[in-house]
Amino acid sequence: MFPTFQVKLSGLDPLADYVLLMDFIPLDDKRYRYAFHSSSWLAAGRADPAAPGRVHFHPDSPAKGAQWMRQIVSFDKLKLTNNLLDDNGHIILNSMHRYQPRFHVVFVDPRRDSERFAHQNFKSFSFPETQFMAVTAYQNHRVSPGLGRQRGAPPGTP
Repeated sequence: MFPTFQVKLSGLDPLADYVLLMDFIPLDDKRYRYAFHSSSWLAAGRADPAAPGRVHFHPDSPAKGAQWMRQIVSFDKLKLTNNLLDDNGHIILNSMHRYQPRFHVVFVDPRRDSERFAHQNFKSFSFPETQFMAVTAYQNHRVSPGLGRQRGAPPGTP
C-alpha cells in the first residue's frame, strides 16, 4: 500500500505484549469513476458486493509495548489486491470504491480467562486523512497505462 501507513505509539505498558493489525472498511455503498474533464471522482452506481474481510497483522506482532513505542511503526509489508481468489494473504478491496483504513492495538491478556475481558483489550483508530480510492490503474490520462510514465517522457522517467 502506498503511501505506507505509519504510526507512533505511546501510553502502552512497556512490559505487556501487544498485537498490531489493520483492516479496511468501505466508506459508502457507491462505486466511482473518474471524470477527467472535471478532475474529480463521481458516483457511478451501487457498490459491488464486499470482498472477503481480511486483516493484516504487523509482522512483528506480538511484541512488548516498549518495542512498539521505541520507534515509528510502519505497515510496509501490507499488500492490497482486487483479486478475489488471492491466496497470498493480501487485503482484498474492490477497485473504484472508497475505503477507510483502521488501525487496531490488541493487548495480549495473559489471564487464563482473558476471553471475559476481550472487549476491554483492544483499541481501534481511524484517521480521516487516510481515506482513499482503491484503483488498479493510473487515473491520469497523461500516464501511459503500459509503461507507468508520462507520455513523451524519455525512458526511465517516472
